[in-house]
This record gives sequence, structure tokens and C-alpha cells, in this order.
Amino acid sequence: MHCRPNVTAPIVHPPKCCVQHHFQATIVPHIHPSHTTHVNHHLYQHQHYFPHTESAVNETANQQFFCGGGPAPMPLGPGPVGPGPAGPMPWGF
Repeated sequence: MHCRPNVTAPIVHPPKCCVQHHFQATIVPHIHPSHTTHVNHHLYQHQHYFPHTESAVNETANQQFFCGGGPAPMPLGPGPVGPGPAGPMPWGF
């Protein structure tokens, strides 16, 4: 027997629209009778990445209830028996 996971229809969100401006540098040499100027520009393009991961945590809790029908159970671990300076036991006896 093969178990298939439950798969719902995809939820398609509206696209995130971005605008990119692209520039190109052009060198225009100027020649003068006594002098030539060469202008060189260097552009650093910083690229940023934003990786994203997800995780899930499942938490579980337990409760113990002793509902009568016999003597109170022994405490779970060392400590005073019955009410003491710390107050009643966790199960209310």
C-alpha cells in the first residue's frame, strides 16, 4: 500500500515588481593640440543575496490526573511527602 501525502492547490501570490536601471559608461577621448586626456572609470557592482530558510517546531505537554479509587500514589522523585513548605503536591493531594 502506498500512502500519498495530502497536496492542496498552489496559492499564487502577486508578483513582487522590481525596477532595474542599467548604465553603461562610454569613454569620450578629447584630443587637444598639446594634450590628450583619457578618462577611465571603474564601477563596482555590489550584488546582495538574501537566502531564506524555514523550520517548524512541535511542542508537546503531558498532564497526569489521579482521580481517586485508592491511596495517593507515591511522589515522583525525592522530596517531602504531602503538603510541606513548598505547598501541595502537583496533583493536588
